[in-house]
Amino acid sequence: MTLDTARRPARVLVADDQTVVREGIVTLLGLLPEVEVVGAAVDGEDAVRLVAELAPDVVLMDLRMPRCDGVEATRRIRAGHPGTQVVVLTTFADDESLFPALRAGARGYLTKDAGGEEIVRAVHSVLSGDAGLSPSIQRRLLERLSEPEPEPVEPAGPPDGLTAREAEVLTLIAEGLSNQEISRRLHVSTTTVKTHINNLFAKTGLKDRAQAVSYAYRKGLVKPPKSEMG
Repeated sequence: MTLDTARRPARVLVADDQTVVREGIVTLLGLLPEVEVVGAAVDGEDAVRLVAELAPDVVLMDLRMPRCDGVEATRRIRAGHPGTQVVVLTTFADDESLFPALRAGARGYLTKDAGGEEIVRAVHSVLSGDAGLSPSIQRRLLERLSEPEPEPVEPAGPPDGLTAREAEVLTLIAEGLSNQEISRRLHVSTTTVKTHINNLFAKTGLKDRAQAVSYAYRKGLVKPPKSEMG
């Protein structure tokens, strides 16, 4: 939604559960010609209701509110009323507040030390299709993007030092295959199968095929049949 600022001011809904803060923001914005405050919500649930009723251009959204917090309210507003943009206006600038709000669909994020002109700039930025972020929030996003990627976690190998082939033989034993059947499945000789079995028994301390089956289930190499899993 693009606003023609020459024709009309941006229609703004303020959502904040603290009466003093909410009324202060409404008063501040009321002094500025570029915006028109069309309503004030006392929490996220009220904000969702008023958006449906008033169809504002932008919601200035607090995050920490009862009944329905700002993140959930933002998600519901953006899903049900895509013509309304959301600019978060909050005390909190930590990652746990910032990123969930942006993922929920907020296009702007300001802290409550922002002045009237900064709020108005953010409102008009989001209505023009840009992001309305305070300088400190922009810096935090850049810092987050520049952080090195975590090292990939190597997948865990077979337990107790088993080779991949020994683990494969063990899973086939657990499936009930005989040495001859394992030989045919893996396209190796029965002598080779017996060698793998002797090696895996020695590494795991197993004494027979019954123990091998139990071990394979316990180590997660095979999954129990659905009937056994309930």
